[in-house]
Amino acid sequence: MNLIVEAMNKKRVIVADDDDDDRMLVQSAFQENRIDLQVHFALDGTDLMEILNKDSIEKPIFILLDLNMPKKNGKEVLKEIKEDPALKKIPVIIFTTAKNESEIRKCYELGANTYIVKPDTQAELRKVIANLSAYWLDTATTAE
Repeated sequence: MNLIVEAMNKKRVIVADDDDDDRMLVQSAFQENRIDLQVHFALDGTDLMEILNKDSIEKPIFILLDLNMPKKNGKEVLKEIKEDPALKKIPVIIFTTAKNESEIRKCYELGANTYIVKPDTQAELRKVIANLSAYWLDTATTAE
């Protein structure tokens, strides 16, 4: 019973990515770093918004958001999150393969907190996940 209560009290992160392999690699990076977070996955932008709009769940400490997803792409979701008073304070980290200057600029204009190009190796991914988690868990002061 204590494990259930403990899991419910853990801080959450949501990763929105439609690629099975990328989701598996990110999950592995969190596990390998022994980061004490609940990691939830959204399969696309529509799925992410459904998760975020459930009143029964605690809002995540940050969202890792891929740009290239079906149904609703990352920029559409970012705009929707940042225009919603109940969601706009959630840090959104764009986590994508796109390394286009105009895309990067547009994401920051829409309210992205950080823009990260997905690393090429698992070792680099582990480091990025460790740094992001340390920053948002231990360094940054966020608004509720």
